Amino acid sequence: MPDDVLIRAATAADAEAVAAIYNHAVTHTTANFDLVPRSVAAQREWLVARSGAFAAIVAVDVATRRVLGFASLSPYRERPAYATTVEDSIYVHPDHAGRGIGKQLLEHLIDVARASGFHTVIARIEADGEASRALHAAVGFELVGIERDIGRKFKRWLSVAVMQLML
Repeated sequence: MPDDVLIRAATAADAEAVAAIYNHAVTHTTANFDLVPRSVAAQREWLVARSGAFAAIVAVDVATRRVLGFASLSPYRERPAYATTVEDSIYVHPDHAGRGIGKQLLEHLIDVARASGFHTVIARIEADGEASRALHAAVGFELVGIERDIGRKFKRWLSVAVMQLML
């Protein structure tokens, strides 16, 4: 893991950097199924609404304080029976991919999930997202299924690999 990176809670002041990272994924990748970029104001509202076990975290370059990536846990589903299951989200700035930042963020999320008393973490990854699938597998997630052709982006059908980590 890079020791020049600090993981900390995200704040509203991180909204512009987080939106830039997220919007790159929206406009250039199939890492998420959003089709419209988020405004900085919407990203700020999202960050302000995050708290407790569902707080967003950021990976920050120690020297420059630049946000290199972000992650969060979200409720898996709204129905009460799913209350002990969460879903993770991890995004790393493309200029910093492959440095171990995603793994550092994911390991921190897993620690938060355990400390918060959750039972399992679900990762829903675009099925061709080999780097994300490998990242999750490296920390113990297992593939539990493929949802075939459930989304459409960039004029093509997309499938989702569902991975799970029992805590």
